[in-house]
Amino acid sequence: MSSSFRNRHLVELFQAFDQQHFPLDVFLRLYFRKHKAIGSHDRKYLSETVYGMIRWKGLLDFLCQKTPTWEERISLFERIAVENYLEDTSIPLHCRVSFPESYFSFLKESLGEEKAKQFCLESNYPAPTTIRTNHAKISREELFSRLSTLFTCSYGKNSPYAIHFANRANFFVIPEFLEGLFEVQDEASQLVALQVLARPGDHVLDYCSGAGGKALAIAPSMQGKGQLYLHDIRSQALVEAQKRLKRAGVQNAQFIPYDDPKKKRFWGRMDWVLVDAPCSGSGTLRRNPDRKWLFQNSDIEELQNKQRKIFEDAFAFVKPNGHIVYATCSVLPVENEQQVDFFLKNFPVKLVGNPFHSFPKKGEMDGFFAATLQKY
Repeated sequence: MSSSFRNRHLVELFQAFDQQHFPLDVFLRLYFRKHKAIGSHDRKYLSETVYGMIRWKGLLDFLCQKTPTWEERISLFERIAVENYLEDTSIPLHCRVSFPESYFSFLKESLGEEKAKQFCLESNYPAPTTIRTNHAKISREELFSRLSTLFTCSYGKNSPYAIHFANRANFFVIPEFLEGLFEVQDEASQLVALQVLARPGDHVLDYCSGAGGKALAIAPSMQGKGQLYLHDIRSQALVEAQKRLKRAGVQNAQFIPYDDPKKKRFWGRMDWVLVDAPCSGSGTLRRNPDRKWLFQNSDIEELQNKQRKIFEDAFAFVKPNGHIVYATCSVLPVENEQQVDFFLKNFPVKLVGNPFHSFPKKGEMDGFFAATLQKY
C-alpha cells in the first residue's frame, strides 16, 4: 500500500471513529473486517499509527496552534518526534503529557504532580504482550520451549506463569492456544488473580467475571476439586467465558447469570469471592487511550458508588471466616485505598496482609490494585 493510500485510510479511519461510539480496539476490528483488502503489514501500520496519534493527540493539537483537521495531525505526527517536546516548559504540562487538562488536574491532586506526569507519559506508550501459562496442562518452561521456536519471548519477572513477547502476534491460531495451554493476560492481572488463595475443594466466586480471564487463572490451583462460580451482568461475557474454560479444560465451573432468581442459595457459602470492580481503567489506559479523552470528574463519584454497591452485593456470598478480594485496574486512591477504608468501617471484615499495587511502566505490567479482606 502506498503512503498516500495509507494516509487516505488514516483520514477515513479517524473521521469514521469520530462519528461512532465503539471503543478504539472494537472500532478498528470492525473497520478491518469491512476493508479486507488491507494486508497484514498495512493493518499493523494503520493500527500503530492510530493508537499513537490518539495517545499524543493533546500534544499534536497544541503544536498545531488551532483546531486541526485529521490530515494536519497526520502530517505533523509523521514529521516530529514527540520525545523532543516532553521537557519544553513553554508547553503546558498537560499538553506535553497529552492528557485532557481536567484529567491531569485530577491525577495531580490524587498522585502528586511528579507521579501524575510519570503516569501520563507511561500511559502514552504501548503495553507489552504477555500470556499466562495454563499450568494445569503444561509448565511454563515447557510452553516457553515450544513458543520460543516461533517467537522472541522472555519469562515474566513477577508472575510465575507469565511469558512476555517482543512483538504482537496472532496467537489465536497457533496449536498451543487452541489446546488451551495459555491465555493472553497482563502480568499484573495474573497477580491479582493469585491473591485468591483457592485450594482444592473450595467454593470460589468471581463476581464480576466478564469473559473469565481471572477465573481461568484461579482454576488450576483448585485441581478440579470444589466449585468455581462465574457471575456477571453481561450474559454474552458468560457465553465467551464458557468457551474459554472449556478450551482450558476447566470442568468444575458454574455460571450464574445476573438475573438468576435462585442465586441467593449461594449466600454465605463461598470461601473466596473476587470482586474485580468496574473502575476508571486508569491503570490500563495505554491499552485504551481513547478513554482518557472521555474523562469526566463526575464519573469517578459514580464509579465509587457503584463499586460500593457491588462489594455489598458480593459480600453476601462470603461465608464466615471466608475472604473477599477487592480489585481494580486503577491507580487512583479514591477507587482503591479509600474504598478499602470504607469497607473496613462498614463491613465485618479485616485486612489480610498488604494490598497489591502495580503502576504502569514502559515494557512492564499495567496498573492494578487488590486488597484481601476476611469476614469475621
